Formats: sequence, C-alpha cells, structure tokens
Amino acid sequence: MVSLRFILTVAVFASSVKALCGPKGQRKAWHTLSDNEKDEYIQAELCVMGLAPRVGLPGCRNVFDELQSNHQLQAAYTHFVGAFLPYHRYLMHAHEQIMRTECGYTGFQPYWDEPLDAGHFSSSIIFDPVHGFGGDGRESDGCITDGPFANYTNALGPGYLITDHCIDRNISDSASEFSDQSQVDKCYEYDTWEEAWPCIEALPHNGGHSGVGLEMANPISSPGDPIFYLHHTWLDKVWWDWQAKDLPSRLKAMGGTNVQTSNGTFAPNVPGYNGTTPHDGKCGSLDSCPGDPGNITTLSHVLSSLGVVPDVTILDVMDIGSDYLCYEYV
Repeated sequence: MVSLRFILTVAVFASSVKALCGPKGQRKAWHTLSDNEKDEYIQAELCVMGLAPRVGLPGCRNVFDELQSNHQLQAAYTHFVGAFLPYHRYLMHAHEQIMRTECGYTGFQPYWDEPLDAGHFSSSIIFDPVHGFGGDGRESDGCITDGPFANYTNALGPGYLITDHCIDRNISDSASEFSDQSQVDKCYEYDTWEEAWPCIEALPHNGGHSGVGLEMANPISSPGDPIFYLHHTWLDKVWWDWQAKDLPSRLKAMGGTNVQTSNGTFAPNVPGYNGTTPHDGKCGSLDSCPGDPGNITTLSHVLSSLGVVPDVTILDVMDIGSDYLCYEYV
C-alpha cells in the first residue's frame, strides 16, 4: 500500500520543478554543525532506513535500500558518462527531500568537507561514534562496531548482489589524499566540461570512496554506507564551484557519452544484459536514453530514480539555485 507520506513526497517533487525558489536551502559542512544538528540528521537517516519500500525494486526492505538500489541498477550508465555529476546531484536532492518530507528533518543535506581530512580520514570527526557515523570496520570482517548504524543490516551488495550484510569500512589515510584541495584545484583548472567532469570523477571522487573503503569503495552499491550522501554532496559542491567560475555559460556545459564503453555498446556486466539485446534500464543502449538522440549526453537527458521520485532532465539540475533544487552551499 502506498503511504500518504510517499504521495506527499511525489507531489513535492512534481511541483518543485515549476514552483518559484523561495529562501534557498543552506547546505553546510558537517564539521560546522552543532551536535544537535548532527543528531537530527542521523535520526532522519535512521527514519529513512525504517520507511516501508514502495517501488518494488529487487531486494529492498526500506526506502534507504530503494535509493541504494536505483544507484546499483543504473551504475553502468551513471558513472564514467556525461550524466555522472547530474545524476548524483539529483540523487542527493531526492535523499534530502525524503528526509525533509517524510522524516521531519528541518535541515538540508550536509556535506563532508573532505580536504580538511584528506590524508587523515581515520581521525575525522565524521566517524565519531556518538555524533557521527561510527568508526572503522573491525579487522576480521570490516563490519563497523560502533555508532548509530553498527547494527544495520544492508540488503543490497556488494556490487549487484542481493545479500544481507553489515556496513563495512577499511579507512585508508593514503587513499584519502585524493580528496586533498590540491587534487580538487587540478580539476578547477579545466575550462571545458569534457575535461573537468572526468577529473572530478577520477580524483576527489575516488578519494572519498577509496578513503572510506569496502562498502563505500564499491562503485555499484556504495550508497549502502550513509556517508555516501555526504561525500557526493561535497562532490556536488565541487562541481558547483567549478560552474560558478564562469556563470552563466557553465549552466549549459554538458557533453560526454551515455554508455561506459568507447565503441557505443552497453557495459556487459549489468544484470539482465544477455550480450545481444539492450538492457531494459533507463539508458541501456544508444536508442533507449530518454531525451538524447544518440550517444552524446545532452541537457534533455532524463535522470531517473526508477520510481522513487519523479524523473527530471539534466537541465533541471544544472543550476542549484533553480526553482527545482533551490539550495546553496555555505
């Protein structure tokens, strides 16, 4: 049965594309939040983990799983493609709005200011067991043993699997060096989208995922660790900071391909792909990418959460101050 809260969430998303942006949401760095603000966010995330599923995605037991599942099922056409940053901006907004409309969260999606911790993730306040996400995984199996998510059973992953397992981590200070400000600055030096986006995906993107390790280091099922949302919100800020260096022209800077492989064929490791026919996902072949006429990512490219929230186009998420997104980084 579809809940009233779900109907409200869908209504909010459907209307927000047309609604006028009022006071912008304030997305803040985690380290600047008070303990009460951190606790409110954590409680809202636990609430998302307790919301009944409503879409019917494979293996999902709650809405947190459903957000992870749509990342899992679409991983091959939302990574190493032009839609990489737009899709994750859309996913962060979906997560934020579900927390606000269905779990009573009064704040906005915070971000992990990773350059502050680059090279020493292991001592970051984000891993605080009381006002944070819990610490590193134990040596035997990587499972986290403290913090608010220590007893959470994830139903999805690793990779494309559907299995019950803990949230696991293997924090690497050396790998976290890719999140250093010097690495981010390398990406800011590029003038074109086709140069900047792959740099962001290769350097700071890799720093956060590999620096936390295990669940987060899995490119398919990484949203199984709640830290994923703070990491990718920081990457969204990195993208926005790059855009802001040349507004308004970079609000229309888009390109890249729609599939991972260079010859235009779909990645063969996706569930349901038999090697000959297109996968039945949203963008599984050159002729099944809604809004795009071929293998070049355009502003008309459709971003989908597979029913968790309404679809939008890349154009809808290009400006964080737009009527649809309506937030800013502070």
